[in-house]
Amino acid sequence: MDFLKKAAGELQGNKNAAAGGSAPAATDGSAPAAGASTGQQQDYGDKAFAAISQKTGHTFSADQSEKITDGLRGAYEKATGNKVDPKYSN
Repeated sequence: MDFLKKAAGELQGNKNAAAGGSAPAATDGSAPAAGASTGQQQDYGDKAFAAISQKTGHTFSADQSEKITDGLRGAYEKATGNKVDPKYSN
């Protein structure tokens, strides 16, 4: 549970640092592809996040979902000291 709290705290820090520069969320109920606007390919972490957010009814812009998955990856790496394989999260 501490890992989740730490990840949530880092995400809140990323959200405050963004200063409102996010794109509007999709209104058709589908989650946009993470990394689509930045030209990056979707890795397994992005695909999993998009599937979970769509299942739960949440919609995030590509930039928002990329920041969230990057924050989760950073929190995992910080907590464990191990790097995540780029195949799973870039």
